[in-house]
Amino acid sequence: MRLFSEWLPDLVITDLMMPGLSGVDLCRAIRSTSSTPILVLSVRDHERSKIEALDSGADDYVTKPFSIQELLARVRAHLRRAPERTESAISAGDFVIDAAAHSAQVMGKALHLTPKEFELLVHLARHAGKVITHRALLTSVWGAQSVHQPEYLRVFVGQLRKKLEGETGKQYIQTEPWIGYRFVPEGLSASDEQGS
Repeated sequence: MRLFSEWLPDLVITDLMMPGLSGVDLCRAIRSTSSTPILVLSVRDHERSKIEALDSGADDYVTKPFSIQELLARVRAHLRRAPERTESAISAGDFVIDAAAHSAQVMGKALHLTPKEFELLVHLARHAGKVITHRALLTSVWGAQSVHQPEYLRVFVGQLRKKLEGETGKQYIQTEPWIGYRFVPEGLSASDEQGS
């Protein structure tokens, strides 16, 4: 998921059996935010495994062993049908974020963020207004192995908040106790916070 967020690939090829995050969980995570084609390769040829993968968001399922020519033909077919990406910029509220150019502005001012702060901001902005769980943020930004290390998230959210609030005096990241964080792209002023 970290690589997916960083690279924004045109197509994903995954196995079902992987350490940390299963191929089925990866399909669900990708499909929750993207329509990128997903091709599953697996030694499992049971109908149940195929159905579970396809129901989780996979677009195709290839059983091992297979020929490289068949795999490449399937990749070409999915890329032909994949929607074209016309825009990498996110424009929401006070923010303009260009993931491809790795740049972000708030209220017209450039933000100077570390790679992880930028990745965290992009993920929050793509889900503006929605609560994103600690687990989902950790998996997306740091990988599945980090889900039991929430201190990463607290530190980076704190750093990101300071930079955003320092530029505007508004609060953009709200804490949802015991659940996660919500990104409010219009921001909340001090009086808004007291009134809520």
